[in-house]
Amino acid sequence: MRRLVVDVRPGEYTIARLPADASVPPGLLDGPGLVCVTRTPAELSIVCPSEHAPRTDEVQPGWRLLTVRGPLEFTLTGIMAALSGELAAAGVTLFALSTYDTDHLLVKATDLGRAVQALRNSGHEVTKP
Repeated sequence: MRRLVVDVRPGEYTIARLPADASVPPGLLDGPGLVCVTRTPAELSIVCPSEHAPRTDEVQPGWRLLTVRGPLEFTLTGIMAALSGELAAAGVTLFALSTYDTDHLLVKATDLGRAVQALRNSGHEVTKP
């Protein structure tokens, strides 16, 4: 696996689940930071900065965002597998997502130090704000 640069993004993130037929909360896409909205037949899943998180019973606050510095070529393989394997070996729970340009990992804020150390021990450069 090649050496990657992973940036720890500022702020806390929340992962929320709404009913499949729910509307995207107004203004959600207007703020800064990563926002991911995914609809399946079973749910509307939202990842966003905690200050913009929708009010719902099914919500997981307290995540920190790590972004692989990109853009990454679509022909690259194994990036997410390597990073998730390194974090799993360190006992770090993660929530992964990809965008057109790169890959993102969310780890619990309480696990951030362990996650950064695991990635550095695997030879990756990790920058913190």
